[in-house]
Amino acid sequence: MTSQIKTFLLLALLSGLIIVLGGLLGGRTGVIIAFGMALLMNVGSYWYSDKMVLSMYGARELAEEDAPALHRMVAELAANAGVPKPRVCIVPEDAPNAFATGRDPQHGVVAVTEGIMRLLTPEELRGVLAHEMAHIANRDILIQTVAGVMGSAIVGIANMLQFSAIFGMGRSDEEGGGSGISALLMALLAPIAASLIQMAISRSREYLADDTGARLCGQPGYLADALAKLSSWNQQIPMRQGNASTAELFIVAPLFGGGMASLFSTHPPIEERIARLRAMR
Repeated sequence: MTSQIKTFLLLALLSGLIIVLGGLLGGRTGVIIAFGMALLMNVGSYWYSDKMVLSMYGARELAEEDAPALHRMVAELAANAGVPKPRVCIVPEDAPNAFATGRDPQHGVVAVTEGIMRLLTPEELRGVLAHEMAHIANRDILIQTVAGVMGSAIVGIANMLQFSAIFGMGRSDEEGGGSGISALLMALLAPIAASLIQMAISRSREYLADDTGARLCGQPGYLADALAKLSSWNQQIPMRQGNASTAELFIVAPLFGGGMASLFSTHPPIEERIARLRAMR
């Protein structure tokens, strides 16, 4: 199953959760209100996502004369992807990492940390930039925003459903709604399910960006070698600033944990990503 099909099915699951919660709540009004609030919040975040993220990490735009080789790589990869050349920014962080943002290819931004510029060879850096260009070309920011709208709507509806179930204001079984206990259980479990689905969407888009980036770069081994280095060094040098909510933007997860933490990771296992890229050779 391709990453595109997986993403479609996961978005369909989020839609299904909204419908089920709406039925349990007892009408369309609560669904519309919650979805409307989520839409306003997430569309606002989507529209200003580049400014917010770049500001959060203290990124500054690099002029072409400041990093001609970096700009040349970005321009070549953008041409291969058939998208406008994105802005190029540097993040004052020792942790080696990179991310892409921007609401569409016309407003794309590629950001790299100072650490990644020191660590990687030009070939490995090209692989990383190709991965980030793939995110821009595949419109992943838009897809993640849609998932975010649905996820926020589910949380809002679930909160209303909890209130309704606890105080007995939901529809009765005879009226077609759920019982108080079943409604309360659904209200508690639905946000967890929505979070897991959103993380699965993020993982699916990472696989797709690896595949697309390997084609843009022409050498899957460049990205595979870069991921091996980044995985090792990011566990030794943590990010000094930032927020867990932005972890999905980075090429490798900047936050780490053991045990069950991997279940809630926004990224696929790094070993699997490397193995897939090695197989493409």
